[in-house]
Amino acid sequence: MGHINLPPPRRGPSRPWTLLDIAAFFLFALVLLFLLLVLTPLGDPLAAGSSPSRDTIISALDSSASGGSGQVSVDACPIEDVDYMPCEDPKRSSHFSREMNFYRERHCPVPGETPLCLVPPPKGYRIPVPWPDSLHKIWHDNMPYGKIAERKGHQGWMKQEGSYFIFPGGGTMFPDGAEQYIAKLAQYIPIKSGWIRTALDMGCGVASFGGYMLKENIITMSFAPRDSHKSQIQFALERGIPAFVAMLGTRRLPFSAHSFDLVHCSRCLIPFTAYNGTYLIEVNRLLRPGGYLVISGPPVQWAKQEKEWADLQKLAENLCYELITVDGNTAIWKKPREPLCRQFAEYFCPATNYDDSSEAWYYKLKSCVTQGTLTVEISLNNLPNWPQRLSKATTRIPLMQTGANVFEADTKRWVRRVAYYKNSLGVSLGTTHVRNVMDMNAFYGGFAAALINDPVWVMNVIPATKQLTLDVIYDRGLIGVYHDWCEAFSTYPRTYDLLHVSGINSLIRDSTSGNARCHLVDVLVEMDRILRPEGTVIIRDSHDVINKVTGIAHAIRWTSEVYENEPESNNDEKILVAKKTFWKSH
Repeated sequence: MGHINLPPPRRGPSRPWTLLDIAAFFLFALVLLFLLLVLTPLGDPLAAGSSPSRDTIISALDSSASGGSGQVSVDACPIEDVDYMPCEDPKRSSHFSREMNFYRERHCPVPGETPLCLVPPPKGYRIPVPWPDSLHKIWHDNMPYGKIAERKGHQGWMKQEGSYFIFPGGGTMFPDGAEQYIAKLAQYIPIKSGWIRTALDMGCGVASFGGYMLKENIITMSFAPRDSHKSQIQFALERGIPAFVAMLGTRRLPFSAHSFDLVHCSRCLIPFTAYNGTYLIEVNRLLRPGGYLVISGPPVQWAKQEKEWADLQKLAENLCYELITVDGNTAIWKKPREPLCRQFAEYFCPATNYDDSSEAWYYKLKSCVTQGTLTVEISLNNLPNWPQRLSKATTRIPLMQTGANVFEADTKRWVRRVAYYKNSLGVSLGTTHVRNVMDMNAFYGGFAAALINDPVWVMNVIPATKQLTLDVIYDRGLIGVYHDWCEAFSTYPRTYDLLHVSGINSLIRDSTSGNARCHLVDVLVEMDRILRPEGTVIIRDSHDVINKVTGIAHAIRWTSEVYENEPESNNDEKILVAKKTFWKSH
């Protein structure tokens, strides 16, 4: 049988590749490569040479805490991140609106997006100059940024001399020195009387005003944003002066109402009367009745700012403030113990807009005045003078009768505990090794009160998710802020010598459901960021929590020891004392 002759197949011209074909080919190739790396040994060398992922680290730490064999270490961040602040990152901030300086406020990564790595010290870093010498000089290499020295040297801010930055104590409005400037203010304000204890310095520069106010037993909370000067707050903290990063923009500052006996602005350039007086109304919220407001520099009798100066005087008058003096470019007002002038009522918030004037965590600014209570009782004239304020239970303690008992018990408890830390646990409190201290869960400030005779200052942090007791802390003459520890704190790396926290697990738990809002490793990595090399950590919590913390401490290069609590305590707490090792990035 012969072959059937079939016609040759007809083939048309080949179809050219389209963009869709090319995309499909590359997608197929990527999928194939992914499967080869994941399912075969080909990917092992790549995996071995990369840093462990966030999920890998957390999984290994959880496994270790549960008795498993998971072991992992947290790697160093890139060396260019030596000054990394997660919530004040210029790369992120640049994407936000400039209206009312919103872009210069806090903008944090969403949970889980903050890099899980350890911020390294800069090349040449040394253990900081101890207090009180640090008020006048710090190591240049600890923050080798000369922009402020170059721009502000003629105003006495700071200058470089050899391996140090030197601080003559001057400022833009007091180039001859803060001491002389404070002496001028004392002609009109009872600075030496013991009445004034807490002050707020807005746009503080390198915080020389706050540093020299300490000589008057006045503790000043200084703040400035992260701006073109880059490191002014870092310089302040390196000097041992209370300070943190903040911007008065669209939100309330993170303080309770009526906290400060004195509010100070030296060329802070805050437009107090803008946005219907919003910024001066925020100052009014923060200033204690009977307290003093000082504004030096623009617009006070400033050329070409006559209208702004007139508007400021009018707004202060409408808020019933008494103008004490105008001395050159410095104006001083006194806030009344209670508003008596008729025009003040025009600024009251309507009843439908009522709020707690002490709420201030991501709370939008108002252009009206919240009608508060107890203003006379907590006025400057009615509080005991310093230091009697420290041990006096104030009228702002919730449920006053029971609260006063809790206040007294808390004060005595922390006297015992601090003595135990010093005498039995070998913590270097009371020595030149510790100056900047933070209590991360401060309640009534009992820990800070027990340290009042030591050469330290304490940043008392009230978790924003807990009972808002910050007003009690300020009434007793201490300072602090609101904060949520599932976010980064507003400070530069390497700014605290000692961190203390009682009940660390409660900082990450939802008060209603009890579920974790973030992971303990996030909190401890943040603690490592803000702690100085060779700094100390004290953590109190249950046995199970301390076991978890110990595993994380090892992973972030801390050395640690776990102790029983003090004999007078009748709970099952353990105490972890850890030290951050001084390692360097290679």
